[in-house]
Parts: sequence; structure tokens; C-alpha cells
Amino acid sequence: MSLFALGFRPFFLAAGISAVCSVPVWIAVLKGWLPLGPVYSGSLWHAHEMLFGYAAAVIAGFLLTAVRNWTGLETLTGSALAALAGLWLAARLVPLFSVPAALVAAIDVAFFPALALSLYRPLWNGKNKINRAFLVLLAAMTLAAVLVQLQLIGFRHGTANQGVRLMLDLVILTLLIVAGRVMPFFTERAIPGAAPRLFRWVERLSFVVAPAWMVANLVAPRTASAGLAALALAGLQGARLWGWHDRRAWRIPILAVLYSGYVWLVVGFGLDGLAGLGLIASYPALHALSVGAVGVMTLGMMARVALGHTGREMRSSALTNSAFLLLNLSALVRVAGTLVLPDYHTDWILLSGILWTLAFVGFLWIYAPILIAPRIDGRPG
Repeated sequence: MSLFALGFRPFFLAAGISAVCSVPVWIAVLKGWLPLGPVYSGSLWHAHEMLFGYAAAVIAGFLLTAVRNWTGLETLTGSALAALAGLWLAARLVPLFSVPAALVAAIDVAFFPALALSLYRPLWNGKNKINRAFLVLLAAMTLAAVLVQLQLIGFRHGTANQGVRLMLDLVILTLLIVAGRVMPFFTERAIPGAAPRLFRWVERLSFVVAPAWMVANLVAPRTASAGLAALALAGLQGARLWGWHDRRAWRIPILAVLYSGYVWLVVGFGLDGLAGLGLIASYPALHALSVGAVGVMTLGMMARVALGHTGREMRSSALTNSAFLLLNLSALVRVAGTLVLPDYHTDWILLSGILWTLAFVGFLWIYAPILIAPRIDGRPG
């Protein structure tokens, strides 16, 4: 069955469906039109599904596909891949029913160890030992899930928000790692004569400051130390982006979307720094990082990976380009609206949610058939 021929297929489809369904549900809950299941509160469910649902699916699909390319070793396919996707789906559905909180916790926490176990052999035995860092990331994501569930089963108080924030920061760290690998490469491939530059001091400092920022957010959130680390990351990522940048990239939508996502990352770090210093509220920063950086970059990566691994030309359709634009507008409304006119906060949530949903409806319209169908060149995968 083509859907389970390679990891990106079921997980990118799951991510798209999750994105289309979860935001309208969140808006309906926010408006009081729809009750949630007994486990999660409304805001916690929303944050949890965006990170442990949508983002986790994109990460799983990307790693199960990319690790095979990086190492030349097999990753999950067929029934084993279907079982892993089923575990992800169970974690989305079980909390909606009246089941023991311990069961919800067990299913939710199990996903990242299962993903890590499936990737252990190729990551550990591959020639590039740096790839083993992804096992550490998945272990830390397991910890984030544990922190959320410890509160929900009543074992600890106040850990759910720590877990959510840790997961957001880990997703951002994953983006930093992956972007450093793919952005210069994609730029060189797409633009004749492009010569993206890598500054070693920027690369090294980025991966010193980023863990410090994560630790500060975990143990001393919304403090000067966390704020200063975020501002340092904003500067470092701005320098990183400047080194990669070629203005011709903005004429190629499937590359421009990744650049725009990285701009959101720089903006998000800057706003997060200001929030840590107490100069602005935290919500604009959180949504610049989540809707802007995570949302836009993952949409761009899913679009690109799905085309490349199904044998198609690396060119996005008009509808896909519209989805890229709509998602950037969703982030802009969510961030700028709440900064400039905070009294209309609920209205900005509604408008941003509509734009987000339309963007992913467009993605699914184009990519669901691509993800389900065999490769057009007849090759496996």
C-alpha cells in the first residue's frame, strides 16, 4: 500500500488533517460551542495538539524519510509504519472519551520512544555520528510529554505548561538543526550561481545559546536570563539567514516559504526576548514562533519533501503558493493584531484560525492524492 511505503506519507497526511481539524475545534471550544473531553482543558488541549499532534507528525514523517537518505539504512515501512501512525492517532482520539487518565498518559508518552526505537539502528550505525543528536531530541520530547501528563494524572501540579513550553523549544531546536542542513543546499540547487555562506562562529554559538535558552525557559521562564538568551538567538539567526540569503529565492515560492518561516523564527526570538524582559506580553512571541516559524517552515518542508520523494518536479502549484501566503497571513494577524490592538484578541484568534485552516485545506487538496498514490516514476517509496 503506497500510503505506508515511506514515513512522510502517513505522517504528512496526518499532520495536514490535524491542522485542518484541531484549530476549528479550538475556536469552537473557545467560543463555548463545543465541549472537550474530560482530560484536557481548552487552552492546554490546543497547545498540546499543535505541538504533540501536528508538529510531532511532521517531525516523524521528516525523520523517517530523511534518516534513510542520510544513512542509506532502512526505516519503517508497511505494517510497522502503520502501527506507529496508529499510535499517534490513538493519542489524538483517546482523550476525547471517558477513559482513565493513566491510559491517556501512557499512549501519549509512548509515541516518541517508539519513534526513537524505530530510528535507533540507522541513526546509531550511520557514518555521521552527529545524527545521533536526534535520539537525544526525541528523548527530551518524551520528557516534555511526561511533564504534561504528570499534571493530568494528578501526580504533580504546574508541570503541564513546562512540558508544553519545553516541547515548543525542542521543535524550534529541531528546526534550527534541519534548516542548517537544508537551507543552503536548497538555495544552491534552486538558484544558479547562488553561494550561501556558513559562519562557523554563528553555527557554534547558536547551538550553545539555544540549549541555554531552553533551560532558562524551563527553570526561570519570563525572566531576564531567558529574554537575553532569546535576543541573542534572534541576532544569531539573523546573521545565519543573511549568510544563506539570495534575493532571487523570493521568486521561487517553494524556497521563499522556507525563508519566510526563518524570518518568523528571527522575529519570534526577538519578541520572546522582549517578553522575557517584561516589555511585551508573551502571546505574540509564542505565536510568532509557533504559527509563524513552526507552521510556515513545516508546511514548506512537507510540500517540498512530498514532491521530491514522489518523483515530481520541484515546483509548487498556484493553490500551494496560496496556502503559503495564507499561513503567513495567519501568523501576521495572530502576532501583529494582538500587539497593536489587544482588545480584539478573540477576533484575531478567529481570523488567524480561519486563515490557518484555509491554508491546510489547500495543502490537503493538492497533497493528499500525492501522498496516497504511488511514485509517478515507478520507484519504491
